[in-house]
Amino acid sequence: MPKRVLTGTVVSDKTDKTVVVLVERKVKHPLYGKIIRLSKKYHAHDEQNAYHEGETVRIEECAPISKLKSWRVLEKADKASAA
Repeated sequence: MPKRVLTGTVVSDKTDKTVVVLVERKVKHPLYGKIIRLSKKYHAHDEQNAYHEGETVRIEECAPISKLKSWRVLEKADKASAA
């Protein structure tokens, strides 16, 4: 089974080797049809502490690293692919 890859924005880099990534997605409301934004925060492993708040990154699902971390940062996302 392929690993999921998501794109989001780093909202916190305060913990050692961990970043919190906010991933937003747009869905259509089932009854009213309005497009709404849903967001979720993921704790991702950042071995080198290379990513900081405000950066757009790609994260990949992996085996659990700790209680909260089951994702790892792949790379910084390009401006074109984030749109």
